[in-house]
Amino acid sequence: MPEFREHISCRELVELTSDYIENALSAEDAELMEQHLNYCAGCERYVDEMLRTIRAEGRLREEGVPGETLTPIITAFRERRRS
Repeated sequence: MPEFREHISCRELVELTSDYIENALSAEDAELMEQHLNYCAGCERYVDEMLRTIRAEGRLREEGVPGETLTPIITAFRERRRS
């Protein structure tokens, strides 16, 4: 049985932000995100900046990024997820 969490940390919020923006979180995690955003002005600002950047820039497609740029980015994200 999964453990119910009452809150998430700022670090957890940052890690979940992409899924939150894409509506890919479970209902429980989305609720925890929204609760956190209600009391943490720094995280609220972070998510707002992410949303504004996406709206301003649109979607960056993988095929539009040169391999010498894309490979280190993907590697960094994968390594961060493991830690």
